[in-house]
Amino acid sequence: MDQILNKVGSYWLGQKANKEINSVGDDINSLSTSIEGGAKWLVNKLKGKMQKPLPELLKEYNLPIGIFPRDATNYEFNEETGKLAVFIPAICEVGYRDSSVLRFFTTVTGYLEKGKLADIEGMKTKVMIWVKVTSITSDGSKLYVTAGMKKTRNKEAYEVSRDGVSVDKF
Repeated sequence: MDQILNKVGSYWLGQKANKEINSVGDDINSLSTSIEGGAKWLVNKLKGKMQKPLPELLKEYNLPIGIFPRDATNYEFNEETGKLAVFIPAICEVGYRDSSVLRFFTTVTGYLEKGKLADIEGMKTKVMIWVKVTSITSDGSKLYVTAGMKKTRNKEAYEVSRDGVSVDKF
């Protein structure tokens, strides 16, 4: 009986330890992504390539500043190709005044052009279930979020940058 209890206890302890190690690994990956984004920003600053703040970049391209969480401050933008990569410290959700919700992975990429962020990776919205957002288009007072289908939203709801709420998974 003692041998069986020892084996069951060892198995259970091993499973718990494995989960904890995986959790630590996920935390390290998230931290390294945040550090990587910050390090790239610092290198660019040292090279003399000072980036404008993300809200300014979004305004310049006629997009509301609130489409990303407030703590998404590090980004890379290639003006020649329009490729934008935004680094977010942790997977999170942002709720907006119009009751819509966006969920963000630690890195969101897409192609930025006037009034549009296209080919988006790393962003979802809730439409009964979580659906991948593929593009966001701004036209006057309307914001069009394409996630399987195009959904019109009031642009005003996205004009204020909001804090993200941490979630366990993307």
